Parts: sequence; C-alpha cells; structure tokens
Amino acid sequence: MRKVFLLLLVCSACSEGPQADLPAISEARSLGAEWALINAQAAQHKITQTYAATMRASIREQLQGSAKALTQPNTPYGAEIRSLLREPDDAPAQQLRAHADNLKQIEDSLESA
Repeated sequence: MRKVFLLLLVCSACSEGPQADLPAISEARSLGAEWALINAQAAQHKITQTYAATMRASIREQLQGSAKALTQPNTPYGAEIRSLLREPDDAPAQQLRAHADNLKQIEDSLESA
C-alpha cells in the first residue's frame, strides 16, 4: 500500500492544488485512524507499550511526510494534518478519530469535485 501511495505522490508532483494533494490527504486520514486504533488498544492493554511507542513513532514520521508532500499546505486540510501532528502520542482515540473523520470529509469533497 505504501508503494501505491508513493507512486501516486510521484505522479501528482507535476501538478499543484487540492487534487494533487489528495493522495497525501488520504494517507494522513488513514494514519490518523491507525493511530486511533493503536491508542484504543493500548488503553485496553491489548498491546505492549513498546509496540505502541514504535507504531506511534512510525505513524508520526509518515504523517510528517504527508504534511511535507502537500503542494498547498495553507489549506483546511493542511491545518487538519498539522493539528493531528500536534496531538500527544497518547492522545485519546476519539480525538484522533475526529481528525481522521475531518480529513475523510475533505477527501470525499475533493473526490466528488
């Protein structure tokens, strides 16, 4: 899946704007949802703290890549990704899901445009 994202990112590098940013928005949404799942499982002690910390670090690194890939970072979706990045590692899962839901709404509106 990551290879597909990278291919889409390379293909969109030639253009700018919300449509070109769609792969990064989609990736950030997916990462936010994954982070929420990690934190929900960590809160229920279903995964080890070491695993949770490793996954959170990986997700944060990938989110930073998504943010840097935006051709128009000063947009509502750019602000949402930055807000997600400002969350603490152990943010409540519901809070992280809210960011993912906001990005999903943006993603859906751009796909239908």
